[in-house]
Amino acid sequence: MDPAFLLTALVVVLIPGTGVIYTLAVALGRGGRAGVSAAVGCTLGILPQLAAAILGLAALLHTSAVLFQFVKYAGVLYLLWMAWNALGEKGMLDARPERAAIPHWQIIRRGFLINILNPKLSIFFLAFLPQFVPADTAAPAAFMAWLGFVFMAMTFAIFVAYGQMAALVRRRVLNSPAVMKWLRRSFAATFAALGVRLALSER
Repeated sequence: MDPAFLLTALVVVLIPGTGVIYTLAVALGRGGRAGVSAAVGCTLGILPQLAAAILGLAALLHTSAVLFQFVKYAGVLYLLWMAWNALGEKGMLDARPERAAIPHWQIIRRGFLINILNPKLSIFFLAFLPQFVPADTAAPAAFMAWLGFVFMAMTFAIFVAYGQMAALVRRRVLNSPAVMKWLRRSFAATFAALGVRLALSER
């Protein structure tokens, strides 16, 4: 495995994006196990984007303005919905003892949608992965798939770590209504900002 790929992938995964923000919010509101479910969902959301890059569908997305805009604005609407959900007292940061339980499959689904509705991700893989495929590789598609799965494994491990760190400070946060109010507003503003950034992004 090329050390340059591992280092670059590590830096990319460590940079907080929508998946990290979602995992942190879920772990703070629901605990460590929910944070793991969020990490699972975000990681699974990479799989279709990776497949699109390997099969060349990302190139189609890149060249088709209509398709790109459709996926992009679906992602924007979803991020704005996430912002609204984070802002409400009964949203993802609901920490009340009497709160309704959220099934883990629903947490996974939300994380999955965060990545599947980001058209920039498949284009990123299309530009990023081929750089690390040796020129003499007999099966470049298979090698790209291997690199993609390594990237997914790193994503899952780091997202779980983020979630568990958030879960560790969860009790202290829950004991302060003022901090919880500030966190809800901060996460909502972050999701909204990410949605605006995606709306303004170009291919």
